[in-house]
Amino acid sequence: MNETSHEILTAPVRENWFSRFQVVALIVLTLVAIIGKFYLPRFVANTEWLELPLLLTVYFGLMRRSQIASLFFGAFVGLAEDSLSPANLPVGMYGITKTLVGYFATSVSVRFNVENSLIRLVLSFFFYLFHAFFYWIMRRALLGQVIPFDVREALVHGLLNAVVAVPLFALLDRMKLAGPH
Repeated sequence: MNETSHEILTAPVRENWFSRFQVVALIVLTLVAIIGKFYLPRFVANTEWLELPLLLTVYFGLMRRSQIASLFFGAFVGLAEDSLSPANLPVGMYGITKTLVGYFATSVSVRFNVENSLIRLVLSFFFYLFHAFFYWIMRRALLGQVIPFDVREALVHGLLNAVVAVPLFALLDRMKLAGPH
Protein backbone atom coordinates (compact mmCIF):
# COMPACT_ATOMS: atom_id res chain seq x y z
CA MET A 1 0.00 0.00 0.00
CA ASN A 2 1.45 3.36 -0.96
CA GLU A 3 1.25 6.58 1.05
CA THR A 4 -1.60 8.12 -0.95
CA SER A 5 -3.91 5.16 -0.57
CA HIS A 6 -3.09 4.99 3.13
CA GLU A 7 -4.11 8.68 3.54
CA ILE A 8 -7.34 8.09 1.65
CA LEU A 9 -8.24 5.14 3.85
CA THR A 10 -7.44 6.85 7.15
CA ALA A 11 -8.68 10.40 6.45
CA PRO A 12 -12.40 9.74 7.03
CA VAL A 13 -11.67 8.11 10.39
CA ARG A 14 -9.71 11.14 11.58
CA GLU A 15 -12.29 13.56 10.23
CA ASN A 16 -15.12 11.61 11.85
CA TRP A 17 -13.25 11.47 15.16
CA PHE A 18 -12.52 15.18 15.01
CA SER A 19 -16.11 16.12 14.18
CA ARG A 20 -17.18 14.15 17.28
CA PHE A 21 -14.54 16.02 19.26
CA GLN A 22 -15.94 19.31 17.94
CA VAL A 23 -19.43 18.40 19.11
CA VAL A 24 -18.16 17.45 22.56
CA ALA A 25 -16.11 20.66 22.74
CA LEU A 26 -19.16 22.70 21.69
CA ILE A 27 -21.30 21.00 24.34
CA VAL A 28 -18.69 21.72 27.02
CA LEU A 29 -18.46 25.36 25.86
CA THR A 30 -22.24 25.57 25.91
CA LEU A 31 -22.46 24.25 29.46
CA VAL A 32 -19.84 26.77 30.52
CA ALA A 33 -21.82 29.51 28.74
CA ILE A 34 -25.07 28.46 30.47
CA ILE A 35 -23.46 28.43 33.90
CA GLY A 36 -21.72 31.70 33.08
CA LYS A 37 -25.03 33.30 32.10
CA PHE A 38 -26.23 33.02 35.66
CA TYR A 39 -22.96 33.69 37.51
CA LEU A 40 -21.18 36.26 35.30
CA PRO A 41 -23.53 39.14 36.28
CA ARG A 42 -22.63 38.51 39.94
CA PHE A 43 -18.95 39.17 39.21
CA VAL A 44 -19.10 41.59 36.25
CA ALA A 45 -21.68 44.34 36.42
CA ASN A 46 -24.09 45.00 33.54
CA THR A 47 -23.60 41.68 31.72
CA GLU A 48 -27.18 40.42 32.09
CA TRP A 49 -27.76 41.13 28.40
CA LEU A 50 -25.13 38.64 27.24
CA GLU A 51 -26.79 35.52 25.78
CA LEU A 52 -23.87 33.18 25.08
CA PRO A 53 -26.07 30.04 25.10
CA LEU A 54 -28.24 31.59 22.40
CA LEU A 55 -25.20 32.61 20.34
CA LEU A 56 -23.80 29.08 20.54
CA THR A 57 -27.18 27.70 19.46
CA VAL A 58 -27.16 30.05 16.48
CA TYR A 59 -23.58 29.10 15.61
CA PHE A 60 -24.34 25.38 15.82
CA GLY A 61 -27.38 25.83 13.58
CA LEU A 62 -25.51 27.91 11.03
CA MET A 63 -22.49 25.64 10.82
CA ARG A 64 -24.01 22.18 11.25
CA ARG A 65 -26.72 22.58 8.59
CA SER A 66 -28.68 19.65 9.98
CA GLN A 67 -32.16 20.60 11.13
CA ILE A 68 -32.57 17.54 13.34
CA ALA A 69 -29.19 18.04 15.05
CA SER A 70 -29.98 21.74 15.53
CA LEU A 71 -33.38 20.92 17.02
CA PHE A 72 -31.78 18.59 19.55
CA PHE A 73 -28.93 21.00 20.31
CA GLY A 74 -31.35 23.91 20.82
CA ALA A 75 -33.54 21.75 23.06
CA PHE A 76 -30.50 20.63 25.06
CA VAL A 77 -29.29 24.20 25.53
CA GLY A 78 -32.73 25.53 26.41
CA LEU A 79 -33.60 22.76 28.85
CA ALA A 80 -30.20 23.02 30.53
CA GLU A 81 -30.74 26.77 30.84
CA ASP A 82 -34.26 26.19 32.22
CA SER A 83 -33.01 23.73 34.80
CA LEU A 84 -30.32 26.13 36.06
CA SER A 85 -32.47 29.25 35.92
CA PRO A 86 -33.10 30.89 39.29
CA ALA A 87 -36.48 32.20 38.07
CA ASN A 88 -39.61 30.36 39.14
CA LEU A 89 -40.67 29.52 35.60
CA PRO A 90 -41.66 26.10 34.32
CA VAL A 91 -38.96 24.02 32.66
CA GLY A 92 -39.30 24.23 28.90
CA MET A 93 -39.68 27.93 28.21
CA TYR A 94 -36.09 28.39 27.06
CA GLY A 95 -36.16 24.87 25.64
CA ILE A 96 -38.92 25.76 23.18
CA THR A 97 -37.41 29.07 22.11
CA LYS A 98 -33.88 27.73 21.67
CA THR A 99 -35.22 24.73 19.73
CA LEU A 100 -36.94 27.07 17.31
CA VAL A 101 -33.84 29.27 17.02
CA GLY A 102 -31.68 26.23 16.20
CA TYR A 103 -34.16 25.04 13.58
CA PHE A 104 -34.52 28.42 11.89
CA ALA A 105 -30.76 29.09 11.99
CA THR A 106 -30.20 25.85 10.11
CA SER A 107 -32.95 26.71 7.65
CA VAL A 108 -31.27 30.06 6.95
CA SER A 109 -27.82 28.47 6.58
CA VAL A 110 -29.05 26.31 3.73
CA ARG A 111 -30.10 29.38 1.74
CA PHE A 112 -27.33 31.90 2.51
CA ASN A 113 -23.56 31.94 2.74
CA VAL A 114 -23.19 32.23 6.51
CA GLU A 115 -19.39 32.51 6.42
CA ASN A 116 -19.67 36.28 5.88
CA SER A 117 -19.23 38.32 9.08
CA LEU A 118 -21.88 40.87 8.12
CA ILE A 119 -24.47 38.14 7.54
CA ARG A 120 -23.52 36.57 10.88
CA LEU A 121 -23.96 39.95 12.58
CA VAL A 122 -27.41 40.44 11.06
CA LEU A 123 -28.51 36.87 11.80
CA SER A 124 -27.31 37.06 15.40
CA PHE A 125 -29.23 40.30 15.85
CA PHE A 126 -32.35 38.83 14.25
CA PHE A 127 -32.25 35.61 16.26
CA TYR A 128 -31.77 37.52 19.51
CA LEU A 129 -34.89 39.56 18.73
CA PHE A 130 -36.78 36.43 17.67
CA HIS A 131 -35.76 34.67 20.90
CA ALA A 132 -36.70 37.62 23.14
CA PHE A 133 -40.02 38.23 21.40
CA PHE A 134 -41.04 34.57 21.29
CA TYR A 135 -40.08 34.11 24.95
CA TRP A 136 -42.24 37.14 25.81
CA ILE A 137 -45.16 35.74 23.82
CA MET A 138 -44.88 32.37 25.55
CA ARG A 139 -44.85 33.96 29.01
CA ARG A 140 -47.98 35.92 28.15
CA ALA A 141 -49.83 33.14 26.34
CA LEU A 142 -48.82 30.03 28.26
CA LEU A 143 -48.25 31.43 31.74
CA GLY A 144 -50.71 34.35 31.67
CA GLN A 145 -48.05 36.76 32.90
CA VAL A 146 -48.63 40.35 31.90
CA ILE A 147 -45.10 41.65 31.41
CA PRO A 148 -44.03 44.51 29.16
CA PHE A 149 -41.84 44.02 26.11
CA ASP A 150 -39.28 46.82 25.97
CA VAL A 151 -38.48 47.19 22.27
CA ARG A 152 -35.64 49.64 22.81
CA GLU A 153 -33.95 47.35 25.34
CA ALA A 154 -34.39 44.35 23.04
CA LEU A 155 -32.84 46.24 20.12
CA VAL A 156 -29.85 47.39 22.18
CA HIS A 157 -29.28 43.95 23.69
CA GLY A 158 -29.69 42.36 20.28
CA LEU A 159 -27.06 44.68 18.83
CA LEU A 160 -24.66 44.03 21.71
CA ASN A 161 -25.07 40.26 21.34
CA ALA A 162 -24.58 40.52 17.58
CA VAL A 163 -21.35 42.46 18.10
CA VAL A 164 -20.14 39.76 20.52
CA ALA A 165 -21.23 37.02 18.10
CA VAL A 166 -18.90 38.02 15.26
CA PRO A 167 -15.59 37.51 17.13
CA LEU A 168 -17.06 34.53 19.01
CA PHE A 169 -18.01 32.82 15.74
CA ALA A 170 -14.57 33.62 14.29
CA LEU A 171 -12.94 32.04 17.36
CA LEU A 172 -15.14 28.95 17.04
CA ASP A 173 -14.25 28.75 13.33
CA ARG A 174 -10.55 28.84 14.20
CA MET A 175 -11.08 26.04 16.73
CA LYS A 176 -12.76 24.04 13.99
CA LEU A 177 -9.89 24.57 11.56
CA ALA A 178 -7.15 23.95 14.12
CA GLY A 179 -7.89 20.25 14.41
CA PRO A 180 -5.72 17.37 13.15
CA HIS A 181 -5.49 16.98 9.38
